[in-house]
Amino acid sequence: MQTKKGFLAVVFTLLPFGYAIYLYPSLGDQIPIHFNIEGKADGWASRNSIFIMPVIMGFVSIFTFLLLTNIEKFDPKARAANVKDTLSPVAIFISGVLCALTLVILYGISHEHTPIDQLLFGVLGLLFIGMGYYMPNMKQNYFAGYKLPWTLENEENWKKTHGLAGKYWIVGGALQVLLAIFLSGEILFYIFMTITILVSLIPILYSYSLFKKNKQGASK
Repeated sequence: MQTKKGFLAVVFTLLPFGYAIYLYPSLGDQIPIHFNIEGKADGWASRNSIFIMPVIMGFVSIFTFLLLTNIEKFDPKARAANVKDTLSPVAIFISGVLCALTLVILYGISHEHTPIDQLLFGVLGLLFIGMGYYMPNMKQNYFAGYKLPWTLENEENWKKTHGLAGKYWIVGGALQVLLAIFLSGEILFYIFMTITILVSLIPILYSYSLFKKNKQGASK
């Protein structure tokens, strides 16, 4: 099973390189390498730059995959909780999303007038949905999830926090995907940032409230 996941991670890493090689002959001397929050190109470079994004995202993908699939080797919390089986699917999911993001960017670079902002925020919404799906099953560790002092100290707090977080991330991601279909430009960017802040902050506040309640109960 681990070999299959490793193979998939390699495929997700190499696929953008293959697409970049396919696009290369049809590119002009200059290609867009940066887009503003409205999805419009505002930075240019030689067509050889088409390979920069696959290199960067490929490195991040492989590093993340190796980290999460070998986490028990250097994380005492992960080793004690035996989290490998719960984080391996997360590792391959992240590799897949990074691949999709890279392909979207490459497509936007090579196809003028592509609504790249809508595509990118749509894929990020799918990332939120996927992470929300996996969160309730995450066990205590120092590298993934809500790594707060009170969640790492109390397993019940960890479980309840990630159970709630999973729901918010799924709803937030679904809302982001839906809005990316109908909206674009700055408004889409600001909505994405608002959703990101809310789905990140609400579980933290909830987790802290559990910590305070337990602390008050223990003091009585």
